[in-house]
Amino acid sequence: MSTVRYAWSGSDDVAWSEMGAGAPLLIGGWWMSHLERDWEYGPFRTFVEAMARHRRVLRMDTPGSGLSRTRPETPDSLEPHVDAMKAVLDAAEAEQATLFAGSSGCAIAVEFAARHPERVRRLVLSGAYLDGSSIASPGDRAALVELVRKSWGVSSRVMSDIFYPDATAEQRRAFARHQRSTATAAAAAAGLQAVYSFDARAAAPQVRAPTLVLHRRGDRAIPLALGAATAAAIPGAHVEVLEGSDHHPWHGDASAFLRRALAFDAVAEEQLGGDLVLPPAMAAPDGASAKTSPISAREREVLLLISQGKTDAQIAAELFLSVHTVHRHVANARTKLGVPSRAAAAAWAIAHTAAP
Repeated sequence: MSTVRYAWSGSDDVAWSEMGAGAPLLIGGWWMSHLERDWEYGPFRTFVEAMARHRRVLRMDTPGSGLSRTRPETPDSLEPHVDAMKAVLDAAEAEQATLFAGSSGCAIAVEFAARHPERVRRLVLSGAYLDGSSIASPGDRAALVELVRKSWGVSSRVMSDIFYPDATAEQRRAFARHQRSTATAAAAAAGLQAVYSFDARAAAPQVRAPTLVLHRRGDRAIPLALGAATAAAIPGAHVEVLEGSDHHPWHGDASAFLRRALAFDAVAEEQLGGDLVLPPAMAAPDGASAKTSPISAREREVLLLISQGKTDAQIAAELFLSVHTVHRHVANARTKLGVPSRAAAAAWAIAHTAAP
């Protein structure tokens, strides 16, 4: 990882770093970011390294998160985040940059683009929403914030299931560990509360930068409807729906995501070549692609737990699912495999799963 630097925004000491060469592209912080811990997380690092082969990539930790100093918690208004983004661009001597934002970072990027149109070349938004209150009901939002505050271990696993429903158990555990390494429970709860407080709806119609909204069809963290509403609110914005359910762009078919984002940022197809390939860390559990398996990764996981003698109730508790959802996964797997019983389906899963 490149050297961590600091930019003073007037109220916050904001951590940032850079790598690569070419036109500047700024990646804002997601819900909880940490420049060093994020770089240690393989899928994210691979994604950024591929991007940096074509752009000068600037990364930053938002105020109150990661290595940024001064604030103990993430502010729940957009203004400090916009000021921090401007401070980083100033410190990097980047007069204009493409903003690559995802999830909660999208509201910040939209607000910044509306306030500082001369500093934004293009906007690429991933898993976007404009109004945090639209993500879930007030009760569900309050319950999840409280769960994060009281039990960061349990809630990090819940988040992993929401963000990556079709990932393997080990992939979700790795992401849960990564989340916990980036923040304390108190900081994570404050960050999540800020996510729900962001509202850039008034700013969206003022954006003048060319904007691409990329959203995966099965995203459970931020539903596709919110991404489509974001694009509809920004003049001239284009929304492109990608297949898959992974919330973050560096999981799932990351290469397809990268190609579309970089092509929109005027990187020619011949320049991309074959270097944007699916990293092994994001591949299916047994080395085969999801398309070659008749069942999903989640269905496979349920069947393997059945093979261990666990009941549906035990499986539901372990995977943070309802018993009904476990029943549905088993029924779907049996239909796809054409087997007469759950035991036969479990036996198929054992036979078609590589030994560790």
